[in-house]
Amino acid sequence: MRTASVLVGCLLALPFAIAACSDGPVTPAPGTETSSGSGANSGTGGSGGDDGTGGSGASSSQGGGGTGGEGGEGGASACTPEGPFDGDPINATPETWTWVGVPEAHCRNRSETGFGIRLNPASDKLVIFLEGGGACFNGATCLANPQAYTEQNFNTWKGGNGPGGILDNDNDDNPVRDWNMVFVPYCTGDVHSGNATGVNVPGLGAPQNQSFVGYANIGHYLRRIIPTLPELSQVLLTGTSAGGFGAAFNYDRVAQAFCPTPVTLVDDSGPVMSDEYLAPCLQQRWRTLWGLDGTLPADCAECTPSNGGGLLNYTVYLGSKYPERRLGLISSLQDNTIRTFYSYGNNNCAGIEGLPGSMTGAAYTAGLTELRDDYLTSTTSWASYYMSGTAHTILGGNGYYSTTVAGVSLTGWVASLLDEAPATHVSP
Repeated sequence: MRTASVLVGCLLALPFAIAACSDGPVTPAPGTETSSGSGANSGTGGSGGDDGTGGSGASSSQGGGGTGGEGGEGGASACTPEGPFDGDPINATPETWTWVGVPEAHCRNRSETGFGIRLNPASDKLVIFLEGGGACFNGATCLANPQAYTEQNFNTWKGGNGPGGILDNDNDDNPVRDWNMVFVPYCTGDVHSGNATGVNVPGLGAPQNQSFVGYANIGHYLRRIIPTLPELSQVLLTGTSAGGFGAAFNYDRVAQAFCPTPVTLVDDSGPVMSDEYLAPCLQQRWRTLWGLDGTLPADCAECTPSNGGGLLNYTVYLGSKYPERRLGLISSLQDNTIRTFYSYGNNNCAGIEGLPGSMTGAAYTAGLTELRDDYLTSTTSWASYYMSGTAHTILGGNGYYSTTVAGVSLTGWVASLLDEAPATHVSP
């Protein structure tokens, strides 16, 4: 069995370089005003804050992008996007990965960062992929978590193991191979979901003054992406590990940003479980350090219970709010890496400042089973794809193409979500 320190390193590794944690073939065994408009990229102008999260509406697509529209099909809620989405459109060589520096976006050490984009002028569809790489909430996790990401890191990524898996544009089995693609790197330590600055982390020595601004960064990126691609017909929001959690926690605001254009969610290895398996004290640590309560949807009252737990309620909130969309979760039944992180909550977080404890594979399976049977299936939106074994993440490499469970290929399952077919729950 791998040691705790190795397991922590696995989750913190870049998603396309986790050979030891994933990628093998598997066999069965979070105030906006209501805006109105007429289409996916029109709306009423509004004002946005410096944190990338405020405002409402947007300018028209002719004036630099934005979203609006009243509702969608099937009784969907009204479009209430952030805004304005008034950044400069991105000029990039088609069919080539290009770095887009965003001065307003920062890593947790306060250095500037950005995102990568690959444009296909022939496509009106977009994949937004959020990178994984652990989390920062105590000394051990922060030291192993990337705190900066530059254009040089991006060039190393695209020139090395690079854009494989679901970002591979050459594999005919990939249902999104010819879509526009955005790669969001991870350097904020908050599963792309925080908006807090000047934070001191318990157990972490100098330097401190951490910036957990992953959620705010997504807001800055949307200001550039939407004007660049103003006439999309479909969006896939996805990510692995920390990026899987981040895709889920950013889904509501991304769905609203592109509304009424359909946005599909595929969360790879980022399951949020009930308080029985994900201790409220650990959830409270994340809420406090990362400012999660301020990035969760204001109308999800159940997302912020008094005991600090209840993050699972956001999952139910999404399914209820978006009954016409498809929201997918992928996980191994005994994911070693997420088990290690969740074990920091053992014994009411008694060991949270040291090495993690242990969470058995059976307990993790029970948590996933409860999540599916008692929560995901309560709505028509959620689908799940559970795999046997302990591997962590699958979408970033060849396992995306080689995995079949109960006769259902993973690529086929993803394609069914994009087609908005009835949600299915696949397991060994």
